[in-house]
Amino acid sequence: MTVARPTTAKLDQSRIRAAALALVDAEGLDGLSMRRLAAALDVTAASLYFHYATKGDLLEALASDVLADVDTSAFTLGWEEGLRAWARSLRAALAAHPRLVPVIAQAPGRRADALQRAEDVHGGLVDAGWPPREATMIGAAAKYLVFGAATASFAAGFAAEPELYADRYPHLRDAHRIAALGEQIDRESFDYALDRLVEGLRGRYAALRHGS
Repeated sequence: MTVARPTTAKLDQSRIRAAALALVDAEGLDGLSMRRLAAALDVTAASLYFHYATKGDLLEALASDVLADVDTSAFTLGWEEGLRAWARSLRAALAAHPRLVPVIAQAPGRRADALQRAEDVHGGLVDAGWPPREATMIGAAAKYLVFGAATASFAAGFAAEPELYADRYPHLRDAHRIAALGEQIDRESFDYALDRLVEGLRGRYAALRHGS
């Protein structure tokens, strides 16, 4: 009886991207090379280039995958709802894959999906009555907030040892508790900052509507 030889699963773009994202998540951008990716997939590096001409092309595809669920639809409900939903969903996408943030942080370039999201955000603000120049700055300000939250954890900067703070830093005497609540504190702090941004913009919006 002839025993069939095991076959390697068909190589396609979705399988390549899944393996590449796993490498980036585990080891960062420096951990991803076409040679290492080929080894992880048990294929030759040459076979990868049939699907993605360069590593840069592959990274752009990963960025598109990670951002696929970012929500810009809420701008149909108003600029405040749209801004909140977009910012929160963008932060969630970045938090899931923080080591890919340097790639995502770049301008949309020529990626159709990224350009469409930029169109949705800018268009949602302009259609609501914001002047184009201010709409651009609002979008940028929100992205600064989101990417800052995605690239740094306030809570992670504190140690869990109470003796480190108790005597020399009386106003930080409870800082040792922060690390244990890190995820909650970071999330609620981001929401706090986003709320204050929207509140400030609300006043500016009212002034614009009254011709101030």
